[in-house]
Formats: sequence, C-alpha cells, structure tokens
Amino acid sequence: MKHPPEPCLRNRVNPFLEVMDTTRIPTQGARTLMPIRLLLAQVFAPALRNLQYVSRRMRPFSIIAIVGFPLYYYIWNDLFPQPYENLPLRLVGSALFIPILFSDRWPSWAKKLMPYYWYATIFYSLPFFFTFMLLKNNGSNVWVESALIAAFVMVLLLDWLMLLLNFLIGIALAYLAYWATTDAVSVNTSYLIHLAIFSFAIAIGVIANYDTERIRVEQERAMLATAGSIAHELRTPLLAIRAGAAGLGSYLPLLLETYGIAQDSGLRVPKIRAAHLRSMDGVLSRIEQEAVHSNTIIDMLLANARFTDGHSQQVTHCSIRQCVETALNRYPFRAGEQQRVLTDLINDFTFEGSSMLVVHVLFNLLKNAFRGMADVDSALISIRLAPGPRANQLLFRDTGVGIAPHVLPHIFTRFYTSSAEADDASVGTGIGLAFCRDVMRVMGGSIDCTSIESMYTEFVLTFPRP
Repeated sequence: MKHPPEPCLRNRVNPFLEVMDTTRIPTQGARTLMPIRLLLAQVFAPALRNLQYVSRRMRPFSIIAIVGFPLYYYIWNDLFPQPYENLPLRLVGSALFIPILFSDRWPSWAKKLMPYYWYATIFYSLPFFFTFMLLKNNGSNVWVESALIAAFVMVLLLDWLMLLLNFLIGIALAYLAYWATTDAVSVNTSYLIHLAIFSFAIAIGVIANYDTERIRVEQERAMLATAGSIAHELRTPLLAIRAGAAGLGSYLPLLLETYGIAQDSGLRVPKIRAAHLRSMDGVLSRIEQEAVHSNTIIDMLLANARFTDGHSQQVTHCSIRQCVETALNRYPFRAGEQQRVLTDLINDFTFEGSSMLVVHVLFNLLKNAFRGMADVDSALISIRLAPGPRANQLLFRDTGVGIAPHVLPHIFTRFYTSSAEADDASVGTGIGLAFCRDVMRVMGGSIDCTSIESMYTEFVLTFPRP
C-alpha cells in the first residue's frame, strides 16, 4: 500500500544531542581521517556526554546571566564603585546567552552547533571575563571572590576536560587581552597567590568531575549489562514455550475432534462449553505468536544493550528498501497491526552501513509507534523514502497520541523516560531511541523527530549519499 506524498516535516532536534559526529563509518574519501576522528571521539566523549545532563540547567543559567551582567554593572559602577568596569563586555555576555533561550526555534543545521556555541559562551562569560576583570581591577577582594564563584560555577557546569581547557585557555587569553588594553601592565605576587588558589580549586573540580564521569559510565555499562542478561535469560523459557505450543498445535486439533466424536457418541466425557472449545482452536497459535513477539523484543533489547561504537559491524552497500521490507517481514505484528502500516518504497536509495542495525532501528520505531497507537483505533503508520541531492531520507510517521512537548527534547537521551504515568506512550526503557541515534551517527547520518501531541509523531532518518 502506498502512502500519499506529504510534506517532509523537519524535526525540533534536541540541541544538546545532535552534535558533529566523529565516529562515522569511513567512505572512500575519508578513510585517512578515521584515526583522527576516533581519537577526537574518545577525547571529547565526556564533554558531549556531559551536555545530556546539564541541558536542563542551560536556560535557567542563561536567564541569570542575561540579567546578572548588566545588573552587576550597576552595582559595581554606581552602588559600590570599583576601579574598573566595562559595560560593552557585559552586554556581549548577556547577548551571547539570549539565543540559548530560544534554541528550540533554531533551524536544524544550527541546532547541531549548539554544543559548540554553549561551550564558547561559557568560555567567554566565566574564565575569560572574570579573569580579565580581576586583572583590570588590580586583584581587588571583590573580584577575587567573584572569580572564585565563577570557578565554582564552572565545576558545576563543565566536565573535567572542558573545565581544564576553559581554565587554562581562559586565563591565557584574558591575560593577553589585559596586556593589549593596559598601558602600565603590572602583575605582582598577589596575582600568583590568587592563581595558586584558583588552580587548586580547579584541580579539585577536575578530579571530582572525572571521578563522577567514570562512575556514570560504569553505571550505564552495568545497567546495559543487566538488561542484556535479563533478556538473555528470558530467551530459553520463551523458546521452550514456543516449541511446546508448536508441538501441541500438531495434536490439539485431533484431540478436539476426538472429544467431539466421543460426545456425539454418548460416551462419558467431561463437559466443555462450545465457546471454550472454539477458543482452544486459536490459543496455541496466539501463544506461539506472543513467544515470537517477545523473542523479537528480546533481540532488540540485546542489540540495544550490546551496541557500542558500531565499528565491529560489517560495512556493506545496502538498499534501504530491502531493509524496510526485511523489518516488516520479520517484525512480529499482532492481529491487525500489519494492515495499519502504509509504505511508499518506490524511491529506493542505497547507503554504506549495516543493514542489520538499520532493521533494528526500524524495529524500535515500530514498537514505539504501536505503543503510541494503542488507544487510537484510526491511527496509521506510514514509511516513505525521499532521496535528495545531498542526503537521502526515510520518513517514519504515526498518527498516534504524539509526544508531549516537554518530553520531545529528551527522547534520544539514554535512560531518559517520562515521569508521567506508566501507560503513557512516551514511557519506555530509555534505550531504544538512544540506540537509533547512535546507529545513525555511526553511519554518518542522523535521526530527527517532530511531534504534535494527539496528532502525529514523525522520525526522519537521514543517510549520507554513498
């Protein structure tokens, strides 16, 4: 069945997750850069991962900064005058934080640059600005205390690597700016004393944040290992149930037929209601179907839990149409579900990657879609292919309950689940969509989502042209 063409709805991407990928599967022209990309991925992984946990603090902190920069100009210039103040520098600091308040309205290409914009803004407003003002005010007590507070805020907002880089580069550039804008440059021993104190505070922060990062990584690994272990242990009994149901299915019709003959012949047999007899006809097939469905879900969970960076997967030239058809053929649809899936696969395209991983991505999307469509009888799923001059796209849309606006920015965050009721369509393990995001990034693509509650949810899978 074909789905009628409809406009491609762009995603309101989570600006803290859609970052420049440094672990893409190498194409012919980029193989020589792969060692550098892998090194950068390992070095800056904590910085990018940390953004997932500080994203909720960004807007509150931005509001404080927007108000605080001009407010403290008035305090230090008029109420309690200090030797040096600079309103333009403060206004620049405020202006840098304003776009962060409206980051959900950025175009999709700009949202992918959000992490870099955030780190640049933090760099200017904390280590650079406060160090420069400390130097220009000749190390006054007010600015020593202010710089210590800035260091404390940096420890709260930054991971260990970015904290260290911001501190070192911020102080260096602040001193260069001080040297370039000051006629009589003087750095006395008090500056060295202050630097020693700040360095100690930052060193403690780096150690604490590094330890926190290691604990966080180990917790994620333990949770994924536990999920994989539970899923693996469930496989054996489910296979036994499936085999038992298949075996009984071979003989149960004969037993039911024999029971009917015995009852018609007037033999003494226990009475079984006709409705119960009719229900037994399909019960074994339903048991087998549920076992197959559960095994597929377990396979998905194991794939999600075991997936790391994707480089162990074989890279091949894949057809997206074949991936969709394989997913639809292998997915264990319940009664009536397959008829609710509409496809338009005429515009096939190819990509470099793993067809098995893409099939599991589609499994996750199907599972989530059917969960969101459970209470909407008229809801449908449409899968459409849209090749483009620069990239190719697969559009996966369902017309179920949609995703709440406050949940949408976080759906690709690993282990994130809605705090709503347990039957909320947005509630899950917090692994599936993070797996989808990781798979698409490894192939050099992306997955975006847009949704209007009670109307639709659409995922756009973007594949680079091979």
